[in-house]
Amino acid sequence: MGVAITGGEPTMQPDLPDFIRRVKSMGYLVKLDTNGSNPDVIEKLIHERLVDYIAMDVKAPLKRYQEVTKSDIETNKIKQSISLIMRSGIDYEFRTTVVPGLVGKDDVVAIVKLIKGAKRYYLQRYFKAETLDDAYSNLKPPKRKDVQEMCEAAKPYVKECGIRGI
Repeated sequence: MGVAITGGEPTMQPDLPDFIRRVKSMGYLVKLDTNGSNPDVIEKLIHERLVDYIAMDVKAPLKRYQEVTKSDIETNKIKQSISLIMRSGIDYEFRTTVVPGLVGKDDVVAIVKLIKGAKRYYLQRYFKAETLDDAYSNLKPPKRKDVQEMCEAAKPYVKECGIRGI
């Protein structure tokens, strides 16, 4: 059995390592969901063997990150987190949510080039939910066929590509 630690962004919590230590002391495995914005925290968690699995959202190609996320995130930190995770020796996945009109096939190809050689990459179909930005509240999910084509385009770059939300 395990515990998934998710967000917001859990690596922003200063007591995260202590919390995970308590969880691990109870015998649970720990999965961390992260956006990769805090590579120093990720490195500490990996070094101290506090996480058993990391799932990192790669929201866009680096050149479009700030546009897509509407934040001032430092893309060098995203790149650093990707590298740390891939070299960590622990199990992991990267994932991208396919949002019509925002993240498309060209973006997916650029992302998989960034994570080339990764164990697992998942495309997640956007689905209508409560959002922080009203511009996305009326979007329809991308067509299955389109997401399947994106996955096929990703396969030469990663060991495994899958789709969630179909």
